[in-house]
This record gives sequence, C-alpha cells and structure tokens, in this order.
Amino acid sequence: MANKKARDHALMARVADNDLDAFNELVDLYKGKLFTMLVRMVGTAEEAEDLLQETYVRVWEHRRSFDNRYCFSTWVYTIAMKLGKNELRKRKRVRFLAMFDRENNPIDIEDPAAEHSGGMGVLIERAVAKLPQRYREAFVLRDLQQLSYEEIGEVLRVPVGTVKSRVNRARNLLKNELKPKVERYYGLSKSPLLPSSIL
Repeated sequence: MANKKARDHALMARVADNDLDAFNELVDLYKGKLFTMLVRMVGTAEEAEDLLQETYVRVWEHRRSFDNRYCFSTWVYTIAMKLGKNELRKRKRVRFLAMFDRENNPIDIEDPAAEHSGGMGVLIERAVAKLPQRYREAFVLRDLQQLSYEEIGEVLRVPVGTVKSRVNRARNLLKNELKPKVERYYGLSKSPLLPSSIL
C-alpha cells in the first residue's frame, strides 16, 4: 500500500509538470478497474468508456491541485464515481446492467434463457444490480475493486464503520438472493463459483 501510494505520488508530481508519459502510466494503472466500476454503475460499456475518458480529463485539468496527503487511487475513484452518479441522476429510467455473450452480443436481460446461457455470471450481475445504491457501491468497491475500508470511506465520504456495515448488508442481501438460485440451477448447497464473502 505504501509503495503504491509513493509510486502514484511520484507519477503525479511528474504529471503536474506536464509529463504525458507519467500521465499515461497512471491511466494504464487504473483504467481497467475504473472501467469495470463504471460499467456496473451506468450499465453499458459505451457510456462507461465516455465517463472513463472524462475522469482522466478531470485528472489532467486538476493535476496541480492534487493533495498528496491522500492516495491517488482514492482521488481518481472519487472523480469517476461522482461522474457516474451525475450520469444516473440525468436519467428517468436507469439500467444498471449490460450483459454480453461470448461473441460480445448483448443479451436481453429479461430473456429467461439468458440465465442458462450466461451461468453464474448472469445471476451474480443481476443480484448486484438489484442492490440499493449505497450497498452496491460499497460492495463493488470492496469485494470487486478490492479497495480498503479506509479508501472506500474517503471515496463515499462516510465513516469506516458505515462502510463495513454497508458491505456486510450487501453480502447478506446477495446471499439471500443467490443461494436459492444456486441450489435450483446447480443442485448444490454451496457453489464454489461464488465469492466466499457472499456464501
């Protein structure tokens, strides 16, 4: 953690001096996880890609105002999450999930055959999408993005105790949602395909 923070701070110091190579290195370090988070928030890869680009535009625009008392990862996640929330606020009808088959063709998430063609991935994605926003955010950042509770608290601007409570609540909701479906589709009392934190 300390090494990652020092590495990012060194890169940001170069970015503040208009070093594009350092900026591109930071982009490469975080774009995958940020993109995954944004897809889960806004529902489509195309919209997530736009928001990811806007996130890094903001990083570049505010490169000299970065406060190195904080982790760069916390800062960039906060920017991306704010942009994602702003996008959701603009919508009257929000769709949180975009699933793709092996040929990258969209799957109709209302199609009952999708569960069988997508397997556990579809079931988990649907269950995560159903979570209330405050629980979904905490779960995605902790169990999927693997941020620390402290980092999540900074991103969401809530106490660490609140983060832990939301993550635990999300896990319990997912367990209740997924366990009967796992048993029904796979004939198992506990599936090895599910994260141990859920089951």
